Amino acid sequence: MKLFIPLLFLFMPLTSVLGQKSILDEYIEIGFQENIVIKQKSITVEKALLSLQSAQSLYQPTLAFQGGYQSGEGGRSISFPVGDMLNPVYATLNQLTKSNAFPKISNVETNFFPRNFYDVKLTSVMPIYNRDISINKEIQSQTLGIQKADIQVYKRELAKNIKLAYFNYLMAFKAIGIYQNGLILAQEGKKINEKLLANGKGLPAYILRSENEIVQLTSQLAEAEKQVESTKMYFNFLLNRELGTEIKADFNEQQALDDLKKSQWAVADQREELSMLKQAISLQQSFVKMNESFYLPKVNGYLNVGSQSSNWDFNQKSSYYLLGMQLDIPIISGKRNLNKIKQSVLDVDLAKKTLELTHNQVNLALQIAQKNLNQTWVAYRASQKQIDAANTYQRLIEKGYREGVNTYIETLDARNQWTNAQLLLNLNQFKILIAATQVEREAATYPLKND
Repeated sequence: MKLFIPLLFLFMPLTSVLGQKSILDEYIEIGFQENIVIKQKSITVEKALLSLQSAQSLYQPTLAFQGGYQSGEGGRSISFPVGDMLNPVYATLNQLTKSNAFPKISNVETNFFPRNFYDVKLTSVMPIYNRDISINKEIQSQTLGIQKADIQVYKRELAKNIKLAYFNYLMAFKAIGIYQNGLILAQEGKKINEKLLANGKGLPAYILRSENEIVQLTSQLAEAEKQVESTKMYFNFLLNRELGTEIKADFNEQQALDDLKKSQWAVADQREELSMLKQAISLQQSFVKMNESFYLPKVNGYLNVGSQSSNWDFNQKSSYYLLGMQLDIPIISGKRNLNKIKQSVLDVDLAKKTLELTHNQVNLALQIAQKNLNQTWVAYRASQKQIDAANTYQRLIEKGYREGVNTYIETLDARNQWTNAQLLLNLNQFKILIAATQVEREAATYPLKND
């Protein structure tokens, strides 16, 4: 009973499939919500969204209030000889009319600087035709798509790391149970040796060997507990919470293995990395279009409505409006624009080559991950047979030792084989889950919310 009860608890299903999935999904969701890098990338997405909104607003007219005041004296001036020109005429008129109706006037000298001059206006500018605005909108939209895909890539990597950390924790946690069961059997063996020695059928060396076995298992148990603490801290680090926070260990790994037998993995074409590279190609093509449109004219319309006068006069004569259009057509730029076009075309070719290389790499990684998963299944099935043989051998040797047929060395060897078989089975079943997690990552099949 002491031999089979620990096995019963070790392989007993603890939760349903839904409960098992909800545990991991809950931890992964916590990681998504609390991870600092995701928060940083979310800020980058928000900035890209604001840039897109700014690009869209370039179609709309701008309205601004402008005002200015100027007053000065001295400096350059201009003379108007109105006296020299009109005074002879006025003298002749006075002689003809025998009067002084036309007095003499002086020449006028005016400075360039205005005195007490103000100009206030509302000015509005609106693009009528500007190809760069629509292309810039495309660029900002594609940049936003790349930033969103980048978050999805990081989430998949984080989900994989959380799963691997959780499985490593469970593997170490289960190993503690195996060492504890082995320690119980070793302590029971020591008691048996003490009874046999008391009855004159045992040897003192067997008791010393039992004590040595207990010391070894105690040391291995302490090492397993240390491993549990290390994996716990790393798992909590990924979730960005206190490192000593307890982890739920009620995971049904056997049910998970059964579910994996029914799984069908997709190809790696749906990975966000490939989507990002495709959007990067579109982005570079947009730059090509922008550079190619350098020869197209840009037409803007503007309207100014305001008032300008001296000495702060405001009346019907001081108010004004000014309506116009502005045309900008480039002619010569020293072939700089042609060189930009060639550079952007090369950037498109480079992005396409990067996409081709990455596509081959992710497909290779997926195939390697799938082969590794198949190999872990082979090792797991072999460890199942090995544990069946170890259980039978342990039971027969233990019974023979009690009856005096087998030696204590054989008993010790049987217990070691049983403990090692338990550890190997525990290791191999989690190796399958770890390998399946890697396949899931390479195929990008973990469900993510498209925020």
